[in-house]
Amino acid sequence: MMISCVHFFILIRACSQQCEEETCPSSPLLSSSVQKSSMLDVGKWPVFALLPPEELRLIRQACVFGSAANEALYVTVNDEVFALGTNCSGCLGLGDMQSTIESRRIDVLCGKKIVSLSYGTGPHVVIATAEGEVYAWGHNGYSQLGNGTTNHGLTPALVSTNLINKRVTEVACGSHHTIALTTEGEVYAWGYNNSGQVGSGSTANQPTPRRVSSCLQNKVVVNIACGQLCSMAVLDNGETYGWGYNCNGQLGLGNNGNQQTPCRIAALQGVNIVQVACGYAHTLALTDEGFVYAWGANSYGQLGTGNKSNQALPTLINMDKERMVEVAACHTSHTSAAKTQSGQVLMWGQCRGQAVPYPHITHFSSTDDVFACFATPAVTWRLLTVDGDDYLTVAQSLKREFDSPEISDLKFLVDGKCIHVHKALLKIRCEHFRALLNETDEEAIEIHQFSYLVYRAFLEYLYTDTINLPPEDAIGLLDLATYYRETRLKRLCQETIKRGISEENAITLLSAAVKYEARDLEDFCFKFCVNHLTAVTQTQAFADMDHDLLKNFISKASRYGAFKN
Repeated sequence: MMISCVHFFILIRACSQQCEEETCPSSPLLSSSVQKSSMLDVGKWPVFALLPPEELRLIRQACVFGSAANEALYVTVNDEVFALGTNCSGCLGLGDMQSTIESRRIDVLCGKKIVSLSYGTGPHVVIATAEGEVYAWGHNGYSQLGNGTTNHGLTPALVSTNLINKRVTEVACGSHHTIALTTEGEVYAWGYNNSGQVGSGSTANQPTPRRVSSCLQNKVVVNIACGQLCSMAVLDNGETYGWGYNCNGQLGLGNNGNQQTPCRIAALQGVNIVQVACGYAHTLALTDEGFVYAWGANSYGQLGTGNKSNQALPTLINMDKERMVEVAACHTSHTSAAKTQSGQVLMWGQCRGQAVPYPHITHFSSTDDVFACFATPAVTWRLLTVDGDDYLTVAQSLKREFDSPEISDLKFLVDGKCIHVHKALLKIRCEHFRALLNETDEEAIEIHQFSYLVYRAFLEYLYTDTINLPPEDAIGLLDLATYYRETRLKRLCQETIKRGISEENAITLLSAAVKYEARDLEDFCFKFCVNHLTAVTQTQAFADMDHDLLKNFISKASRYGAFKN
């Protein structure tokens, strides 16, 4: 019996609240930052249910996969790697095909520092390490392990052919094929190729890694993803290419023909893509302005267009003007998710067997939670990073004590408000404070040249190594970082500003970059302005632009070729 949309949305809300309550019990003793980190608790995935609490607390990375989400790998704080589950095709890498409800260590991977992990539907598993090496194991019926054979791999083996002098930073798997991205922006592919998903120009299976060239020759790829039978790549200039199976329009080319070599998505001309994610037969793309485009299969509403019609061309999803910072999909399901700049998580598509055709706000704090509670199967869409609930690291302890009056020995007065800190930590972390506090024993210091918001963000950075400000406020923090000669903070401010750039604020951010001599940021803002020249020149900020800056901008844009017909 079908339930109504209203009742189903009530179910979604109840289930998302239940997932939060089961894994993040409310406690006034926990800071909001600690509560947020515990939202990624692996307890949402049933395969971990039999692990003892003391073992769960040691997990810092995890992946759940398999046709029924019954296989899992995890990495501990000591960089030991363990596996448990049904072990189909030897996909646990334990040297046999025996299922296990107790975790067993994968010795060959211990100490390798995994930076990227992906899996197929066989399943086969592929990882990239911090050293740029690639290891693969599991199902190999189509040579998706890249070792030149079709024998299943019961233990992780180094994938070396054509990769021996390369450093791989990211891997992605389709159903039975694999692609890898190197530090040089090259893409290598191998495995099943019935639809051209390896990008070799044929449909013959590829037994070992082969560089995907053709249209990608001499181009720099920065992001990759795989659907079941297709592959996608994003370039450093924002262009997006797809190849492989296309009968549902998942390549975004405006047709349904398979492609044996990479093809640029012409419909996204002028749109700068920064991330792509692939579902079973649909694709999501995130732009540098926080918009989301979708195309491909839509039988469950996974495109978020409000209907169930497939789309062979990229379609802009209505997100109620919210800026998105992440999109999520997995080649095993028809579920889609996205996260806003304010931290809200939305989901749509296949959710517990029902079709949700519009993006729907959840109570989750992470897109990972969507796939744990609503995807079929409930696998992870990426390698999880997990923080333990009970054990606090040194960094977590310092973060918790920031602006806490209980044991602080110094306070700053800014705009009439107090910020509580610890002298010893400030001396350790900042040369400015080391000199200042060695000359004074005062317990309260007034600050006049910076706002409360900016100065609090600066002090919090000294405790956490992170900043949490919108891009416009990060300009003020950039000013402070320049004044205090905090090089790393200056770089973080620039990265924050880059993530928040838009047509409306691009000129303002460019002006700030020039003022504070942030060369990398200036170059980034300039290129953004040129790529969105028509819209940027119609903003009030452009009309109010400083004369000298305007003159230099026009001159530089002209040399850049912005005014050519």
